[in-house]
Order: sequence, then structure tokens, then C-alpha cells
Amino acid sequence: MGAHADHDMGHTVAGWTGTAVVTLGFAVAGAAFVAGSGPGLWSGAALVLLGAVAAWTLHLAGRGKATGPRPPELRHWRTPDPAGRHGHPDCLGCRLAGRRTARAAVPASARAAAHAPAGAAAPAPGTNARV
Repeated sequence: MGAHADHDMGHTVAGWTGTAVVTLGFAVAGAAFVAGSGPGLWSGAALVLLGAVAAWTLHLAGRGKATGPRPPELRHWRTPDPAGRHGHPDCLGCRLAGRRTARAAVPASARAAAHAPAGAAAPAPGTNARV
């Protein structure tokens, strides 16, 4: 194990997707700048914007994470955030989406599921959570 073996680096589907698309956008814009291509610059800028929107959308869909470290069993990058669809306290992205972000606004069942051992939390009835 590396130096960060017990540290939550924040790797999530939202984070990886946003980073990949934004990086591609910067590469396209950089190459277009060197080539002197106006349409290429606009394409790169559009990709950067698309990456930001994709990361935000995935975060709101529960594929991101709240600020701060997660319990060890929820640190795998593909593990959905049980409380993500209800809004995270002190999260700018959730506030911009109009989510209630007060700690009391997150249902107790979602808070409990966020700290339950892996495999112990079943998806709430009526949700589309994949197991």
C-alpha cells in the first residue's frame, strides 16, 4: 500500500468523468491555440464546459461524494453516495441545484446507510440504486 492507503482521495465517477472531459477540452483548446484555429478553441471551451456539467450532474445523481473523508467501505470510486441525491451540507453544487443542504434535510436512513458496513445497506424502496 502507498502513502495514501488510508486516505480518501475523493475518487468518484463524477470526479473521474469531469476530470477526463475537462482535460480533453484543455488539450483541444491548446492544440487549437497553437494551430491558430478559432473553431478549435470554441470546441475546446465547449468540452471544458461539458466536463463541468457532466461532473455536476453525476454528483447530483449520487455518483460523487460530500466534502471530507468517507468511511473506508465507501471509498471505492464506483461506490454510490447513499446521501447524494438529498444534498450534501456545505456543498456549493448541491446549493446551486436547489437541494436542501441542512444536515436535518438528509433522511436519517441515508445518513445511517452512509456509515453502514459494506453490503449492509439495502437501497431505499422506490429508488433506482444498483447493487
